[in-house]
Amino acid sequence: MNAILPRPLAELPAHVAAGMHTVLTDIDDTLSTAGRLTAEAYAALDALHRAGLRVIPVTGRPAGWCDHFARMWPVHGVIGENGAFYMWHDEAAGRLRTRHLLDAAQRQAMTERLAAVRERVLREVPGCAVASDQFCRLYDLAIDFCEDVPALPAASVDRIVALMQEAGMTAKVSSIHVNGWFGSWDKLGTARLMLAERHGIDLDAERERIVFAGDSPNDEPMFAFFPHAVGVANVLDLRERMRSLPAWITPSRAGAGFVELARALLTARARA
Repeated sequence: MNAILPRPLAELPAHVAAGMHTVLTDIDDTLSTAGRLTAEAYAALDALHRAGLRVIPVTGRPAGWCDHFARMWPVHGVIGENGAFYMWHDEAAGRLRTRHLLDAAQRQAMTERLAAVRERVLREVPGCAVASDQFCRLYDLAIDFCEDVPALPAASVDRIVALMQEAGMTAKVSSIHVNGWFGSWDKLGTARLMLAERHGIDLDAERERIVFAGDSPNDEPMFAFFPHAVGVANVLDLRERMRSLPAWITPSRAGAGFVELARALLTARARA
């Protein structure tokens, strides 16, 4: 790919950083580091929230995990399974709420189709496995290529993607899984829906004041759309798979890079 390389985060103009009102962020290898959420990364989330920024994780992780994120983290909601739904904790009602893109009957109808693709992928791609969090999922099939299995070569990842696409699925590669689903949603479309429905924000009109942080190919719609998208340093590990890279890049990888982004935003706001 010939994507334009991102510029160092230190070059982001202070007035741009100070004007951000919303932080959208991937989770795996963006907030987390080696599969864990560090104390520093969680503190950065909390600091952004306390400073009055709208904070929304946008992840490929499953509904079961998102239930926890929405209830327990200092966030304004979460978009899960690469855009299949969004969740938020309704503080007034004291309950979790979910906005699904498909109803229960439609989700149930996909079950057999997902199972057929799963069996073919496992049969034809040695070494891969169904992701350990699959039991928490409502919409998609997640195939693990390096989280709980020895890392597979790029050719194997490409084969998983091809098998999903042959079955008529949308397939996206994250830093750890290939996610496939029968539908056309993505992270960007559901971010647009959530911000409009929950917060009265026109994403197209406000995209200069919204920052997205990510690290992998399933973040490309966000990187392409947001003029001030930020990649943590490990985004360059997968640049050969990407047509669109973020505008900016942090010095550090994974959660430490997210901490650097949060610090830059908060420092700019304090000085504005």
